[in-house]
Formats: sequence, C-alpha cells, structure tokens
Amino acid sequence: MVESMRSVRTLGLLGTGVIGGGWAARALHFGMDVIAADVRPEMEDWIRGAVANAETALARLTSAPLPPKGTLTFTTDLEAMARRADFIQENIPEQLELKRRVLAEASRHAPADVVIASSTSGLMPSDLQRDMHSPQRFLVAHPFNPVYLLPLVELVGGRETSLRTLEAAHAFYTYIGMHPLRVRSEVPGHLTDRLQEALWREILHMVNDGVATTGELDESIVYGPGLRWAAMGTNLIYHLAGGETGMRHMLRQFGPCLKWPWTKLEAPELTEQLIDRMVEGTQAQAAGRSIRELERLRDDYLVAIQQVLRQFDIGAGSTLRALEERLYADSAAALGGADGDGAAVPGQPLKTLQAEVRPEWIDHNGRMAESRCVQVFGDAADALFRLAGINGADRSAGRAFFAVESHVIHHAPASALDSIFVTTQVLGVDDNGVHLFHSLKRRSDGRLIATGEQRYEYASASEGACAPIDTAVRARLDGIRAAHAKLRAPAQAGRHVVFPGT
Repeated sequence: MVESMRSVRTLGLLGTGVIGGGWAARALHFGMDVIAADVRPEMEDWIRGAVANAETALARLTSAPLPPKGTLTFTTDLEAMARRADFIQENIPEQLELKRRVLAEASRHAPADVVIASSTSGLMPSDLQRDMHSPQRFLVAHPFNPVYLLPLVELVGGRETSLRTLEAAHAFYTYIGMHPLRVRSEVPGHLTDRLQEALWREILHMVNDGVATTGELDESIVYGPGLRWAAMGTNLIYHLAGGETGMRHMLRQFGPCLKWPWTKLEAPELTEQLIDRMVEGTQAQAAGRSIRELERLRDDYLVAIQQVLRQFDIGAGSTLRALEERLYADSAAALGGADGDGAAVPGQPLKTLQAEVRPEWIDHNGRMAESRCVQVFGDAADALFRLAGINGADRSAGRAFFAVESHVIHHAPASALDSIFVTTQVLGVDDNGVHLFHSLKRRSDGRLIATGEQRYEYASASEGACAPIDTAVRARLDGIRAAHAKLRAPAQAGRHVVFPGT
C-alpha cells in the first residue's frame, strides 16, 4: 500500500460531458492544470466552450485573490492522461461494465499514489474498484451540476478504499472550494440522489394523475421549502417547526401523518403520455429560452445566493467563506508569508494582487468603474496587512487597519476580463498607521491603469480609537518600508485634485 498520496497540481479527467466540463471549470479557476481525455476528438471544442461559459459566473463568486488560472489540455490518449495526472476524476456514462473497464485501464497507467475518483451518481465503489490496480486509492466523489458552483461532493469509499485515500480526496476537494460530505456506508444512489429521487417519484405521480403541472410543482418548491433548503435542511427545519421542544414535539404532533396515504413511493409507469406531459410542462416553463440561457440564469442566482449565505456563515456560504480565507492566506504566503521577512525585495514594490476585471465592474462608459479601483486597492492593502501578520483572529477581535484617506488617479481604461495586477509601495510607517501607494496595471502590456494613495490607521474596534500597531506587525512593516526606502517617490504621491478654474 502506498504510504502517502501525492500533492495535486494537475487534474486528469476521464470523460468531458456536462460533469467533466464542470470539474474542468472549477479546477482551472482555482489554479489547477487540467488534462481532459475523451475518445471523441470533437469533445475538445465542447469542453473549452463549457469552461468559457462557466467563467462569467465563477468570476463573480468571490473577490478573494485567486491564483493564476490553470491550463487546459485535451487528449484522446487515456494512457497519456493517466501518466501525467496527480488526481483522476472519471465522468463517463453510468454503465457499470464500461466504467469498470475504463477505470481498470486508467489504474494500470496511473502511478499508485494517484487518487482515482468516480463521479457516479448511483453505482457503488466496491463494484467499480474490482478490477483496478491499487484499488485502495479509489473512491466515489459524486458532485452536483453545475459542479463549478455547487460545493457539495459526496465521498464514498469501497471495501478496499483506504482511509488515506479518503483523507487525500477530502483535502483536494476542500482546496478547490467544495464541501466534501463523507457517506458512512456505500448504498445505491448515495445520500442526496436518494432524497431527490423520492421527490422526483412524487412529481411523476402527480403529473401522471393530472393533479398538477410541472410548473405548479416547481412553484411549490421555489416559493416555499426551496428557500429554506438553501441554508437549512429538512431535519433542522422540522426541528424549528416543533417550537421550544423541537423535533420531539414535531414528531409527536405530525408523526401520525406518516401513516396517511399521502405519498406513493413506487414510481409510476413511464408511459408515452406521462413523458409527453413532462416535456410539454418543462417546455412551457422554459418559455422559449435556450439551455445556455437557462444555465446562465441558474448560475447568476446560485452566485447571489452563496454570497448572501456567506454573510451569515451558513450552508454553502460557510464553504465559500472558508475558501476565501484560504485564498487570502495563500496570497499572503505568495508574498513571503506572514512569518517571513524576505517578501520585500530592495528597490522593488510588492506585487500584492492579480485578478481579472469582472464584467460587473464595468460602468456605463464601458470602462472599469472608479469604485472598483478603490476596491482593488483595498484588496491589495489587505494582502499587505496579511503579509505583515494581521490574520482572521485579529479582525475577529476588532484589531485591524482601517482606511482613513484614499486618492485615485485614472490613467487608462480597463475592459471586462482584462488581466490586471497591483504593486504596492510602503511610503511611511508610524506608531498608528501606514502610508501606501498602489499602481494598477494591465498584465498583457504593463500599461498603467490607475494609481491609488492611501492612509490606514490601526485601531481597536472595541475602544473605538487608534491604537499602537502590534509590535511584530510594526516590525514587518518597518522591514518592508526599509526595502522600499530607495525607490523613487511616485510622481502622483501627495497630489490633490487640481482644476484650472479654481
């Protein structure tokens, strides 16, 4: 048995359909390289289109600093992909014998320390790992569409799956911003699909019996329980329904209803008439909108919901918040680390941020809005403060740097999806604050887009007043200031608004 699993820099994909495209988009966005393998050469165009379609929503999911995007390559050679990948995700059709054969083939070429996961929505891992080499490194990792936005991934081990494999998979999926849910025992359909299928069967019965249309049934979820489910599952919601005594009272009061003939858990016969009703109903709901249009609508509201939940640190919002904390920490580490003193190179400003101009940052004139420049400079300052040692615990305790003055000068327009970066120069440090100067530039040609000069003061929120900067933080800032001491003072520093008529 392999003692440890390798660190993941390159994700290999077996199959490039909807789920494979979703995995590719998520992994690339969070800095992984992706090698996608499919027997059909025409799927290269498809997966590249899927990644491009996902990017607009992914770009809005978080404003935390992201690593450089990964590189996507495509091959029809399964063996070549398996040799080069650090982690393999299989996404081929739900046919047991087909999956078994392809997974066994991949396992013959992938090094024994490479985790191999299947996206299967219902097959059991013990059945899939039967013919594999090193079957202990196999598990089911079942995601949900769209994979690039929905964080849930169900992790299911088979009889031969090692604990080390489950732990390595948990770490990898967490790194790319997902919520890994360990399924205790392998059962057909895992957890979530079993719950979804129970609801799906009831829908088919009610449409078949003429009780409701597909649109009416969707409304019964969208305007009611669906809103609650975004942050609280059925069990916690029913616990609340029981009042002060919670679930016990709820079950005593409503438990007898379970004996009533409300539901029909056996699925109805899938007749042509029922199929026609389902098709007609969903076409009416689509109202002429294409699948791509509906996908963009879905992605827009999924981003918005997760950002709202992030404010309350609940559900998928907690996953997003944890991802952002990791991204900010990684950004500080990339500058030199909160415990290092070698981040600042004498004679060079710090590169504190790199990002893309998001479509929603563009104003009515078609250029990056002023408020977004201020936001970007604030993110750059935040990266500097993390480098100096300000962490989440400090901010939670109300000790942090607060902006007290900002001045932005615009030099050139920036367009949507332009790749940008910020360099920061520390002009001054005293007992209570810092004086910073930022330059925002376009990566493609180095053109200066805007400059920003800021003064920050260190304060304690509980005392509501300035406070002396923490000794260790002050020492790091002084070190950066010393490294910047020989830099030429920026020409725009100290300027104020000049207008000829005043």
